[in-house]
Amino acid sequence: MEKKTIALIILSVIIIGAVYYFESTKVKPMQELGGDAAQSTEELTQPLLKEGKYPLAPELTGIVGYINAEEGLQLHNLRGKVVLVDFWTYSCINCIRTLPHLVAWDKQYRDQGLVIVGVHTPEFDFEKEIENVRMATEKYGIKYPIVQDNNYATWSAFRNRYWPHKYLIDAEGYIRYDHIGEGGYEETEMKIQELLAEINVNIEEMGTTAIPDATPTKPTTPELYAGYAFALNRGQNIGNKEGLQVDQTINYILPETIELNLIYLDGLWKNNKDNLEAKEAGASIVLNYLANDVNIVAMDGDAELDLFIDGSYLPPEMAGEDVQFDGEKAFIEINEPRLYNIVDGDYERHTLELKASKSGFSFHAFTFG
Repeated sequence: MEKKTIALIILSVIIIGAVYYFESTKVKPMQELGGDAAQSTEELTQPLLKEGKYPLAPELTGIVGYINAEEGLQLHNLRGKVVLVDFWTYSCINCIRTLPHLVAWDKQYRDQGLVIVGVHTPEFDFEKEIENVRMATEKYGIKYPIVQDNNYATWSAFRNRYWPHKYLIDAEGYIRYDHIGEGGYEETEMKIQELLAEINVNIEEMGTTAIPDATPTKPTTPELYAGYAFALNRGQNIGNKEGLQVDQTINYILPETIELNLIYLDGLWKNNKDNLEAKEAGASIVLNYLANDVNIVAMDGDAELDLFIDGSYLPPEMAGEDVQFDGEKAFIEINEPRLYNIVDGDYERHTLELKASKSGFSFHAFTFG
């Protein structure tokens, strides 16, 4: 009996650890890549290796836009400097929680020889628009170069499949370190300093940036996708008995029982490839979730969403940064394509309802913290 109990405890620890890891990353499904993808620098196969194990970094390729950078930026032109390549996409909550660290490293080490290159590889179609990416770089205070990898050419050259994923490249152009997902900031910064020391930068008196780590430490509701191409490929679906149906407009009826971690719809909704689109005023989304924070990735449609928790308007003490109030009424205005923070509360289970004021609103995903 004791052996079975110990085995169950060990299994539970492994499962919880796996949940924390995968919640700190966003992964593109293998079937969308057309081949195997590396998960670490050891698995990258390049013709040139340093010390028999560090691969030469691939070049930036297929880039369609540049922000804070001259057109035609190439990694080989940065030889002699330490380069951090960061794969990200601007509506990804895992990436957003990483950005303060990147911005701080850029400020701390830019004059010492560090160059950060953000490779923006979009997940959703609206993230392919360079002006949307420019808006995000301004919002998050990003001053380092950003290149727009709309066709996944550089992503594929690095054989990457994660957002965010950081690669540290030494002065000779070899990948010496990489980190998948959130966290690992102290370790990454120590590696930055180590590679800077190799080019004779005196780092003894520099200290570290010491930005707080906002990586979630408790299991939450997993990221939930709305578009059929994204959800079904990940083994997800909505809770309504009708389910997601390719390119169909369906009048969904909310069931009496709402299960945890499933999106439910009420009213007329159009099933699109990467989003669900409300086709009438009053159409609503219902979700029973477990988390502190709730975010929604949504398209601008000049829409307004009323917000309810457990049958009542969302209270001010649980309101996320994008929530507004008109008396007791809690709502958000969807006026640009991005991630919106709806709930900022205690780590609890609640039933959230979002009700559209008019047709045309579309949402892509829920994310949590």
